[in-house]
Order: sequence, then structure tokens, then C-alpha cells
Amino acid sequence: MKKLILSLLAIASLNFSFAQTAEEIVNKHIEAIGGVDNWKKINSLVMEASIKAQGAEIKLTRTHLHNKAMRMDIAVMGMNGYSIVTQKEGWSFMPFQGQTKYEAMTPDDVKSSQDELSILDEFITYKELGKKLEFLGKDDLEGTECFKLKLTDKAGEEITYWLDPTNYYTLKQSQKVKANGKEMESVTTYSNYKKIDEGVVYAFSLGGDWGDTEINKITINPKIDESIFKPSN
Repeated sequence: MKKLILSLLAIASLNFSFAQTAEEIVNKHIEAIGGVDNWKKINSLVMEASIKAQGAEIKLTRTHLHNKAMRMDIAVMGMNGYSIVTQKEGWSFMPFQGQTKYEAMTPDDVKSSQDELSILDEFITYKELGKKLEFLGKDDLEGTECFKLKLTDKAGEEITYWLDPTNYYTLKQSQKVKANGKEMESVTTYSNYKKIDEGVVYAFSLGGDWGDTEINKITINPKIDESIFKPSN
């Protein structure tokens, strides 16, 4: 019995150690990208980016009011579209997909998009949003032995992250998404980290199935006319 108790204590200690390790990794990640205080100074943001995909260049402009609204403007093939999400509603207008007028998002789509309204890094907000953090050990990512972490929200949606152990930046994230009624894995890679205004650090190069994205400019705390978060054709 004594050996059994000691074994159980060892297992409990191991799980506690893993939990502590996960939190320590996250704390170092947050410090590496500028710290909580600097991130919480950001109330609005405008990001300009471009994507190269299948020989075409797509221009993106993301306009963001923290926890209130987000708009993504998309310019491609001489056409301009957008998607808008607020706390209660959402709309999209994609003429390059055949839409002739804007369409309202379903309540489920609006609900699932609420996390996107936060400007803050996911690891800053996971506790207050009731997400579960897990340390999955280390995993090789193109020759780099990365820390592998997983966040699970209240609905059971999971996102897995690979963090560089040398600087604690996120190098990759993976999650299951639904597209055209099918579940698929969506992978995003991050690189070219730079420190910008307010002392926060962003990845300026992103990769994924959609193509390679380069962020050209980020403006922190600009004044934003909230009327842009209403749909129009």
C-alpha cells in the first residue's frame, strides 16, 4: 500500500509540474511579445497586409476596435469586398465569390467570431475566457524542438501552438475548422517578428493554405469612425 501511495503522489506531482511548466512558458511568451501592460494599452488597430496566392496579389486592411468590432477589407482582381463582426451582428460582401450584395452572418457564425474581437494575444486572455491550457511536451518543427501547447475553449474547440524555446515566439498554430460542410485542419505559421508602437511584438510574415501573407504596416490606437462597422454595397 505504501508503494502505491508513493506512486500516486509521484504521478500527481508530475501532472502539477506539467501544469506549472505550461504557465511558465506562457508567462515567458507574454513577456517576449511586450508584456500584459503594453498590450492592454491598445484600444484600436489598423493593419495593412498583402497575400500572394495562385499568382494574384490580395490587399487586406483590418480595422479593429478592441472587444467591440472588426472589419476586414479585401481588394482582389479589381473588386472590393469586406467582412464585419460586432458583438451582436456580422456581415460579409464578397463580390469575387459571386455575391451581389452584403449578407448577414448567422447567429452561430457571429458567436464563433467573438474571440476575433480581442486585439490581445490569446495567451493573455485564455484564463478570463475560461479556456483550458495544456502542455503537450516538445515537438520538432523543421529542426526546432518547440514547446507544444493546447488551448481548449468552453465549447471544446482546440487550438495547438508551437513556441520557439529560444525566444518564446509562436511559430505555428493548428486548429480544426469547417469549410463547405467538411472538417479540415487549418495551419498558420508565423515569422519575422518586429517590435512596434507601445512596445508590443507582432509577426509580420504568416503562412497558410491561402498563401503567404506579409504585413506592411500596423497603426496602433488610431481614431476610427465607427460607422465603418455598418454594411453597405
